[in-house]
Amino acid sequence: MAEGQRTSKLSGTDRAAVLLLTLGEENAAEVLRHMGPKEVQKVGSAMANMSNVGRDQVTEVLEQFSQSVQEQTALGVGSEDYIRTVMVEALGEDKAKGLMDRILLGSSTKGLEALKWMDARAVAELIRLEHPQIQAIVLSYLDNDHAAAVIGFLPERTRHDILLRIATLDGVQPAALQELDEILERQFTGNQNVQASTVGGIKAAADILNFVDSSIEAEVMEAIKDIDGELGQKIQDLMFVFDNLIDVDDRGIQALLREISSDTLILALKGADEAMKEKIFSNMSKRAAEMMRDDLENKGPVRLSEVEGAQKEILAVARRMSESGDIVLGGKGAEQFV
Repeated sequence: MAEGQRTSKLSGTDRAAVLLLTLGEENAAEVLRHMGPKEVQKVGSAMANMSNVGRDQVTEVLEQFSQSVQEQTALGVGSEDYIRTVMVEALGEDKAKGLMDRILLGSSTKGLEALKWMDARAVAELIRLEHPQIQAIVLSYLDNDHAAAVIGFLPERTRHDILLRIATLDGVQPAALQELDEILERQFTGNQNVQASTVGGIKAAADILNFVDSSIEAEVMEAIKDIDGELGQKIQDLMFVFDNLIDVDDRGIQALLREISSDTLILALKGADEAMKEKIFSNMSKRAAEMMRDDLENKGPVRLSEVEGAQKEILAVARRMSESGDIVLGGKGAEQFV
């Protein structure tokens, strides 16, 4: 972080990192214990990359935090709103929601939390022989990219069934969570009471499918639509696809272009329509746009799988930037503002 940079330009993650660095080792560690693996990695990386942090920057972060605290109601009265505000500010809406569920709904179990720190292949092996409903609940608790990686290691014949179950989950009853906890207890130590929690749903299924390989995505969607065409269409409508990038504002597109290579962009644009291409070209310098057009024209036929792979790679970068607050994604499944 450059000297003199104003904290108003920092992302929520950077401000959280500055705050944690001022708390001292024990207090910072206590805060991190309440975060999941992705949040720990995200904030930890920001802390590690902090350099030349001026006293005025630290002071401003602390003042902002203090002001946020003072604007809230007394402790124990409206504290949920306060916690939610702080978590969203530090982690982003999606990550904060999962953490709030664990904190406020008591949905955290030692077994489930342990799964979040495990390799995707290990999670798949652990749940491979369990009932599909149990598999669906487990995947709903994982981060979307983690769940997508796990699905890639599960048998092809079961993938669409699991996604269907995720899409149709409407809350999890205590008995189901208790069953899951007992299953995980065979692998991990500890057990605790559980309460009902809101997991799964159509959006969760769409978010997970956003991260799986294109070949798996197509296979799963086809199977789901064969079973329930209306549900399959609802899932597809909520998925964020490459063409939805056309709804990202120009500043966001420019920021995204700085994070991806020209080779990846050329491959991705081979499968894009003219409107999407113009969106990209209009956010380049005139010379860069002309060179990109020439490269596209001179690029011979490429496999569809290569095009889809490049588009997935760009979407992964876009989602990462969205989570860090660098860009705002629009399109399918996005919250509308008026």
